[in-house]
Amino acid sequence: AGTVILELSKEKAGERLLERQAAQFGAAVQKVESELSAQIRYLTQVATGQPHEGSSYSARKACQMALNRVDYARLKLGELARACEQMLEA
Repeated sequence: AGTVILELSKEKAGERLLERQAAQFGAAVQKVESELSAQIRYLTQVATGQPHEGSSYSARKACQMALNRVDYARLKLGELARACEQMLEA
């Protein structure tokens, strides 16, 4: 960008040089914008707890669901045991 401004300040700037430098600057800006967009998408996934590359989210979620099923089964077995005890006492 500085080179483009320097060339513009000269009386007779080389038009081709300016165009080439402007194109290079535009390409550099597009690359930076693309990389920033990728980082923003990644950080959005991480911040909202969504699964993302390198994440253990799905494994943790599966483990938590399995623990919930174990707790539910334990609760139902307790209810069944109490019902059986009541039937045997009657």
